[in-house]
Amino acid sequence: MNEPVTVHVPRDATAKALGAEPVAAAIAAEAARRNLAVRIVRNGSRGLFWLEPLVEVATAAGRIGYGPVQAGDVAALFDAGLLGGGAHALRLGPVDEIPELKRQQRLTFARCGVIDPLDLADYRAHGGLRGLANALTMDSDAIVRVVTESGLRGRGGAAFPTGIKWKTAQAAQADRKYIVCNADEGDSGTFADRMLLEGDPFALIEGMVIAGLAVGATMGYVYIRSEYPDAWRTFNAALAAARAGGVLGDDVLGSGKHFHLEARLGAGAYICGEETSLLESLEGKRGMVRYKPPLPAIKGLFGKPTVINNLVTLASVPAILDHGAAWYAGYGMGRSRGTLPIQLAGNIRRGGLIEMAFGVTLRELIEDFGGGTQSGRPVRTAQVGGPLGAYIPPAQFDTPLDYEAYAAIKGMVGHGGVVVFDDSVDMAQQARFAMAFCAVESCGKCTPCRIGSTRGVEVIERMLAGVERDRNEALLRDLCDTMVNGSLCALGSMAPFPVLSALDHFPEDFRRAAAGRAA
Repeated sequence: MNEPVTVHVPRDATAKALGAEPVAAAIAAEAARRNLAVRIVRNGSRGLFWLEPLVEVATAAGRIGYGPVQAGDVAALFDAGLLGGGAHALRLGPVDEIPELKRQQRLTFARCGVIDPLDLADYRAHGGLRGLANALTMDSDAIVRVVTESGLRGRGGAAFPTGIKWKTAQAAQADRKYIVCNADEGDSGTFADRMLLEGDPFALIEGMVIAGLAVGATMGYVYIRSEYPDAWRTFNAALAAARAGGVLGDDVLGSGKHFHLEARLGAGAYICGEETSLLESLEGKRGMVRYKPPLPAIKGLFGKPTVINNLVTLASVPAILDHGAAWYAGYGMGRSRGTLPIQLAGNIRRGGLIEMAFGVTLRELIEDFGGGTQSGRPVRTAQVGGPLGAYIPPAQFDTPLDYEAYAAIKGMVGHGGVVVFDDSVDMAQQARFAMAFCAVESCGKCTPCRIGSTRGVEVIERMLAGVERDRNEALLRDLCDTMVNGSLCALGSMAPFPVLSALDHFPEDFRRAAAGRAA
């Protein structure tokens, strides 16, 4: 019998939502009916969501893609010679040559969509565990130094230098230290954490072990968003494979060093994406913000020194330890080094994940990668950085995507989420939504956030009703200033960003709403 042909069908949640399960079943059934040998590998997604389910066939010329494929297409694909990369209307050619993928600079997501996410041997064959192997030959100071020199900053949104955080925890004296991964991805339009959990979970595991070696921690926890059932199942299966393969446990890769790792399911609250609220939740308490200081790196989980980083931050570490600090720092601009996974969502023709070095512009992302709006109407704005991010007008679309450059225009990069809106959007209603979101999701600990967001909704509603519009706008701006400068955490201090950006860049929507009510 001939060697089976390998066919890759994504198991990513987005691909499954678009029909990947029936497609995989149809391929298996059709191959059996024709007595053809096929090996189906359930890989993660490449992040080209408009092409999902993206079926890839391993050929002598490389992996040939077909998409988007539905179960009803499978018989015709076999008739056209699917297993040999035959011609068909859905044939995309070599996957690596797809323009929207070829132009990317994939460092952290290099294996996503390429490997079987639960096959440790496949992970090794694509460069996995080389960073950990290097780290095991280094002392903790050297590991921290490499991460510091790479310029890696927190990818969860705060952009704090990772090396400084690790150095602080390393220097702290305690009988036990922890590594905590924040995978409570709750920002609108974001899915990078989920994609890595489902497509390359060993990268996160490897990064957390390296972090443990760097700061002297022997236990880690991954806090996964409760709305990610597929990611939860995949990651727990990867943990079992990592333990069986000696990556985790009392003898990491035969080094005699130990590191243990467990997953914990989130509590379904947006506030638990804030690091101290997450720690409270991990300890079995209600997710509420802690006062700082002390910093978690000094007194964190169970009162012990704790490194808490976003998933993408930790998953970027293995490549840095493999290729070196200078390699990673060679990407990006200014103080924003390396790459950022940008997630295009909303009213966009080609939505998905784009990993690029810092410095790419919103215009390039929306027009060149995203292909403009799905509706075909002009783009009016894009919200960058989740529900707390500013609405960026087209006049600022050429600002380089860089932490400091975006701060200069009163925006934020955040976790890299970009939600696109066409010219039919009502920005006054978007401003109200931002305040209402904060009111619903506030943990209630501090007055500026708890009361300010509720009063903010009321003030916006008065403006939209045409009641003393100018006076209420002044009151709203004053309230936003109080929230920005008086809130305990980013939820209260950043909720005004979308409100103020809507007021500053789209004042006509507030006037139109008030005029409409008056008429």
